[in-house]
Amino acid sequence: MNKITKLLGIKYPIIQAGMVWCSGWRLASAASNNGVLGVLGAGSMYPDVLREHIQKCKKATRHPFAVNIPLFYPQIDELFEILFQEKVKIVITSGGNPSLYTQNMKNLGIKVLHVIANTKFAKKAEDAGVDAVIAEGFEAGGHNGRDEMTTMCLVPTIVQNINIPVVAAGGIATGQSMLAAMSLGADGVQIGSRFAISRESSAHELFKSYVVNSKDGDTVLTLKELAPVRMLKNDFYKQILALYQKGTNKEELTNLLGRGRIKKGIFEGDLQEGNLEIGQVSAIINSVESVKDIIQNIVADYQLTKSNLYSINDKV
Repeated sequence: MNKITKLLGIKYPIIQAGMVWCSGWRLASAASNNGVLGVLGAGSMYPDVLREHIQKCKKATRHPFAVNIPLFYPQIDELFEILFQEKVKIVITSGGNPSLYTQNMKNLGIKVLHVIANTKFAKKAEDAGVDAVIAEGFEAGGHNGRDEMTTMCLVPTIVQNINIPVVAAGGIATGQSMLAAMSLGADGVQIGSRFAISRESSAHELFKSYVVNSKDGDTVLTLKELAPVRMLKNDFYKQILALYQKGTNKEELTNLLGRGRIKKGIFEGDLQEGNLEIGQVSAIINSVESVKDIIQNIVADYQLTKSNLYSINDKV
């Protein structure tokens, strides 16, 4: 047992990321039932849909699960009211100021984790009273920090500057990368892309296949004028690139992005016009697996790699 397993009441120090259009109750409950922290991604849910997923997740697992809430969500107060009414015990916040909501959650006994991408916001999260931070490097899919720090650089920096547990995220999908993150001082890891392509993920099968067939260099970090986002290259990205090549501005990019691009790509499977958000680690995801198999393989690889490193060390 370490700081994260003790804090969250889970078997393995692994968090399944709360990804929009992927992390519904089926994925979250399967993750929780197999020893890690399952997470519902509220960012793509209307308030009544979130309530439904929380209730279904409660019926599907007796183990801890969390809800991820982007703090820029337009109906944020309604979401929090649902969390309180449904007595959710763990909340992960991202994309905003944690001091606005953390104390209210703590007063209700809720464990709070906050996603950060630099030391400044890690310290702000700690000052706000969160229980742990999730340090996410820019290898991660979806929205990213503007500093473009890689996980290998970010994690040890955050560990040195705060006194609460640190969870590493971004570019982690195997037992080997999990061990690397823990070696840098992380108390646990958050894994997104590999779970996004699991059988239990609510992502469209065409999107899953597109990710499985992707290779290194197929993702790109773009739209920095709005909010940096990592996506797979496709026709929609070519439209973004064309705007940059002619010279563009925020208004043009906003108009092109429009509404529902992520849903169109990930949930509806429109591989041409959709925003296909996924992490750089997608290049090593070669098949669609069950959550159970993913977790078992990660844990086995972690233990084997750790054992092999000790054997190598004995010979040095």
